[in-house]
Amino acid sequence: MIRLERRPQPSRGWTAATPLLAVLATMIAGGIMFAALGKDPVAAIRLIFWDPLFNEQVAAYSRPQLLVKAGPLILIAIGLSLGFRAGIWNIGAEGQYIIGAICGAGVALALYPLEAWWIFPLMVIAGALGGWAWAMIPAILRTRFNTNEILVSLLLVYVAQNILASMSLGLLRNPEGAGFPGSRNLQQYPSAANTELIAGTGMHWGVVAAFIAVIFAYVLLNRHIMGFNIRLAGQAPRAARFAGISPNRLVIFCLGLSGLLAGMAGLFEVAGPARQISIDFNVGYGFTAIIVAFLGRLHPVGILLAGLLMALTYIGGELSQFMLGIPAAAIQAFQGMLLFFLLAGDVLTNYRIRLGRAEVA
Repeated sequence: MIRLERRPQPSRGWTAATPLLAVLATMIAGGIMFAALGKDPVAAIRLIFWDPLFNEQVAAYSRPQLLVKAGPLILIAIGLSLGFRAGIWNIGAEGQYIIGAICGAGVALALYPLEAWWIFPLMVIAGALGGWAWAMIPAILRTRFNTNEILVSLLLVYVAQNILASMSLGLLRNPEGAGFPGSRNLQQYPSAANTELIAGTGMHWGVVAAFIAVIFAYVLLNRHIMGFNIRLAGQAPRAARFAGISPNRLVIFCLGLSGLLAGMAGLFEVAGPARQISIDFNVGYGFTAIIVAFLGRLHPVGILLAGLLMALTYIGGELSQFMLGIPAAAIQAFQGMLLFFLLAGDVLTNYRIRLGRAEVA
C-alpha cells in the first residue's frame, strides 16, 4: 500500500524545489492540454515563456508589458501573503481591487476638469481607503461575530462586481460617451493619468509602489515585532496566545493592509493601463495574486519573482490566443495548473511517501 507519513519538520529541499517542479509540471500538463485542443504544444509553450522576452518580433511590445502586468499582481500578493502567514485567509482581494479603482477614479471624475498636482495623490489615498474599507467588512465580522473570512471576502467580490457594473452604467458613466457604458478616459485627464515614468519601459507609479511594498514587507517580517507576531500566529497559534498576541488585532491589521494594497493596485490600474471604469475592468488580478503569493512561498522576494513569472504567462497567453487561436479558458486553466501542482508539491514538503504492506490488526 501507499501511505503518507508526516515529516517531523518540513523538508527544506522540497520547499525550495517545489516552485520549479510546479512550473515544469505545468508546462508538461499544459502541453498535453494544448495538444488535445489540436494546437502545437511546443509552439504554445514557447509563445508563453520564451517569445515575449527573446523573440525580437514581439519583445518590443511584450517587455514593457511585463512590468505593467506584474505591478498589480505583486502589490496584491504582498498584502495577501502577510495574512496567509498568520492564518488569515483573504480570498476577496478582487473585490477590494475593484472598490479601490471605483473610489480612486470617482475622485478624479468628481474634480474633472480641474488641473492640479494634488489630484493624483488624492486618488491614491481614496483608492487605498476604498480597498481598506471593503476589507474591513470581513475583518469586523470575523472579530465580532466569528464569521469565516474566506466566505465573506469571496462573496463580497460579487457585490463589488455589481457595484462596478452599476457605476459604469450610471453615476460614473461618461456624459459625452454617446450612452456607451464606461467612464471618461483618465489617460486624457493629465492630472489623473498614471503615465509611464520612463518611456518604453512600462514603469509607472503602480510598479514603483509594488517594489516599495516588497521592501516594506521584507523589513516588517524580519525587523519588526508585528512581523514576528504574524509569523508566530501562523506557525504556533497556541504559543501566540500564550505570548499575549491578540488574534483580533492581527485580523484587523492583516485584512486591512491587504485591502489597502489591493485598492491601490486597482487605482493604479484604472488610471493607467485600463484607462477607465468599465464593466469588464477587472481581469482577475485579485484571484491570480493568490497563485503568486503561494508560488513565491509567501516571501516578499519570492513574490516579486513569481509576479514577473505570472505576468509572463498573461502576456504569452495573449500572444498564443492571437497567433495560435488557443481559447482564453485554456490559458486560464494553464495558470490554474500552476497552483494545483504547487499545492501537490507541498504535500511532499510535509509528508513522506511510504510503500509497504498494510499492517494487520
